[in-house]
Amino acid sequence: MKKDIRQSMTKRREALNPKEVHEKSSLIHQQLFGMDAWKKAKHMMVYLDFRNEVKTGSLIQSFLQNGKKVSIPVTNPSDYSLTVSELKDPEKDLQVAQFGLLEPNPDALRPMDPQELDLVVVPGVAFDREGYRVGFGAGYYDRFLPQLNENTALVSLVYDFQLIPRVPREPHDIAVHWIITESELIKC
Repeated sequence: MKKDIRQSMTKRREALNPKEVHEKSSLIHQQLFGMDAWKKAKHMMVYLDFRNEVKTGSLIQSFLQNGKKVSIPVTNPSDYSLTVSELKDPEKDLQVAQFGLLEPNPDALRPMDPQELDLVVVPGVAFDREGYRVGFGAGYYDRFLPQLNENTALVSLVYDFQLIPRVPREPHDIAVHWIITESELIKC
């Protein structure tokens, strides 16, 4: 079931044209910028967008320009874990890694304690209104989210079409606290 959802949603997302991605991302960003969790956060972790995901570059720039810390996830394919690495200068710190994802170059790897994060932007391909998600299938975030401080805000930035009535759930699944689409802000 999750595999079918994953394939269907990925196909829909990849069919978006660059103008649609930009416009929808801008609307989502506006809602995020108004959230108290965003305003109060001192240290955020955010994915680097890939294959028509909601754009995150301007979020990173905004946070850095306001003197806040930004970290990004670094995948460890050998054990399917995530490491948190502080990002100081996106222009200098990043290189293309496995699957075409951007990750820190070896000189820019700055491991951080996940407990220090105030806000984590959690990616996924489909979500329900209770905050449950279908991820990309490798379980990176399923292993990572339990490491966070219980007060860390979990936020997902998604397109309206990525909302489905109910995500199939497993005992280890952790729901996000907020889902932001181009048309609504959902408290889960």
